Amino acid sequence: MDKQILYLSYDGMTDPLGQSQVLPYLKGLSQKGGYRFTILSFEKKERFQREGPLVKALMEEAGIDWVPVFFTSNPPVLSKIYDRWNMRRTALRLMKSKRFDMLHCRSYIAAELGLRFKKQFGSRFLFDMRGFWADEKKDNGHWDQHKRFFRMVYAHYKRLEKAFLQEADGVVSLTQAAADEMHTWPGFSQLAMDVIPCCADLDHFDFHKVSSEQYSALRKSLGIAPGNKVMTYLGSIGGWYMTAEMFAFFRQLLDQDPNYTLLLLTKEQFEKVRAEALAAGIPEEKIIVTYAPRQDLPVYLSVSDCSIFFIRPSYSKIASSPTKHAELMGMGIPVICNAIGDTGNIIRQTKTGYEIREFSPSAYGAAIAAMPEILSIPQQQIRDAAFQYFDLAMGIERYSRLYQRIFEKGHQ
Repeated sequence: MDKQILYLSYDGMTDPLGQSQVLPYLKGLSQKGGYRFTILSFEKKERFQREGPLVKALMEEAGIDWVPVFFTSNPPVLSKIYDRWNMRRTALRLMKSKRFDMLHCRSYIAAELGLRFKKQFGSRFLFDMRGFWADEKKDNGHWDQHKRFFRMVYAHYKRLEKAFLQEADGVVSLTQAAADEMHTWPGFSQLAMDVIPCCADLDHFDFHKVSSEQYSALRKSLGIAPGNKVMTYLGSIGGWYMTAEMFAFFRQLLDQDPNYTLLLLTKEQFEKVRAEALAAGIPEEKIIVTYAPRQDLPVYLSVSDCSIFFIRPSYSKIASSPTKHAELMGMGIPVICNAIGDTGNIIRQTKTGYEIREFSPSAYGAAIAAMPEILSIPQQQIRDAAFQYFDLAMGIERYSRLYQRIFEKGHQ
């Protein structure tokens, strides 16, 4: 009889990461057999109205039951209390009918309920960390440590974090760097955990599948001048991503070689992004801001000669695994980035890009001087390295083995 799994997420399945970092794994695990999944997720109303039917169809095709509830944001503190209550109430209702064998909890808010259900019902509890969440809140200033209330909130979640790690039947870290860091914490030197990064569907992100006709037609439609090289940026603008520093790098690159175009593939407000680029001194004709849905991303990425992403370095970023790194490597595109999580180690070991060590004109100059070598890295070399680190099939297999161990342990 199939094991009943409740996948619990305070993030939405209609969010981009829901479609790239949850559904493909659970679909793969469902196909392997032995598990029946129910997903309880918190959706943003606007995105749910737009993407909900597509996601629902994907769920039905994979044989996954989906219970979406709406995320609330107002009033600020009370809305979070309400969401937690709603999560618990909905999960309890589902538990009565399905008697879940395990709660697979994505990040800390979900893990609070996973730990409670383990104690209350004896169900297994998988803590899928997705990063150092409490430290991220501290590092990005959302939990201002100059204010007593937020110091207390941070301390509370650091205590809970230890409880999650101690009580979970399985722990998943996105990076080896985070696993190594946790092993230095007092009392956690022997903590067992699985490292499963943000993988990509390398069958979808495959440069071999983009025809020369598609490549040429897209360059022409985007207005990229013949002979111009293209540097891309993929994903959100601002927040953890260092837009000003990336624009400064590109501005310096243009000084050395004006035959470059910067293509930004983002959902952000195009005019706002373009205004920031112009303020950084990038000529208007050298920047293209557009959006490509997931199914079209490989074609859009195929026009790239290289890609760039700078992520604000902080303690919490030890635990981050940028999905874009996996997708870009699958497309055979060299990346210029700083070291967060495992990115620096991966680039050094596979020689598939360039690691920026500091955000300064001299560091940018050294990278720009190395551009001929960066651009000459064979596409197949980069794609082969993606299979070593980021293959979705490998990620599914690692989850499968972890599930098996959790349930075998329960029978000992």
